[in-house]
Amino acid sequence: MAVYTDISEDDLKWFLTEYDTGTLLSYKGIAEGVENSNFLLHTTKDPLILTLYEKRVEKNDLPFFLGLMQHLAARGLSCPLPLRRKDGALLGTLSDRPAAVISFLEGMWLRKPEAKHCREVGKALAQMHVAGEGFALKRPNALSVDGWKVLWEKSEARADEVEKGLQNEIRTELDFLAAHWPKDLPGGVIHADLFPDNVFFLGDDLSGLIDFYFACNDLLAYDVSIILNAWCFEKDGAYNITKGMAMLEGYQSVRPLSAAELTALPILSRGSALRFFLTRLYDWLTTPEGALVTKKDPLEYLRKLRFHRQIGSATEYGLVA
Repeated sequence: MAVYTDISEDDLKWFLTEYDTGTLLSYKGIAEGVENSNFLLHTTKDPLILTLYEKRVEKNDLPFFLGLMQHLAARGLSCPLPLRRKDGALLGTLSDRPAAVISFLEGMWLRKPEAKHCREVGKALAQMHVAGEGFALKRPNALSVDGWKVLWEKSEARADEVEKGLQNEIRTELDFLAAHWPKDLPGGVIHADLFPDNVFFLGDDLSGLIDFYFACNDLLAYDVSIILNAWCFEKDGAYNITKGMAMLEGYQSVRPLSAAELTALPILSRGSALRFFLTRLYDWLTTPEGALVTKKDPLEYLRKLRFHRQIGSATEYGLVA
């Protein structure tokens, strides 16, 4: 269960006196999520989410994350909305952790998404990119090319324990991406972590996007490559071109990708596969047995990275000209 900091009922009731939430009826920890401690609150008004921000989240980044959700919601994107305290602040302190109360979003994430769901996710990501325009705060992507090198340095010495030959393969890949990474594509606010468990559906209808705690400023098409990796591969590792076609159609129905973005998509997809491989590799090598976090297999993203090396153009992802 991904609750790292426990809270007492008395402390929670005191904390909620700073909000107009009604009376607390019950609360329980939420097992989903790996970065923060989350609780579902039932009150005499509305159900709410309480998030305690753990040490992996920089407190200085919280105004960006919370402000972004407000900005997106004000522009019509369905996403959780942080509640203001009675003093106007978005952030309080509970159990010695920065904490926020956030609106509850109805829906469930899909364990077996189909092409029609991928189309909706593509559309929603494009809507987020458009809605993010004009957001005043900036947050550089710490997990881009330079950040990958730092992550790799922490894991390189033990990489061959996971698969023989990884040291040479990843070192070569990092050099290639550093030399070929695009720089002049359209940029803006990206989600950067739009995996299936961060997208809620009610039936087949997408009800909203959650978990903006990796959001940052980067290339918009890089975000597209992340969802191609996260949504369009099957459990056996095969790329599903029908899902890819639907994803790209959905995205482009809202925000058409430029010719330069489409040309760069294979490189961007290699980069996003490497990014998640490296974070998974680091956790795989350093997370102790019995820890609360479930380690994810880094080799899943290594296989995706190898697939993207064989791609010559975006048409191979299902792009319809």
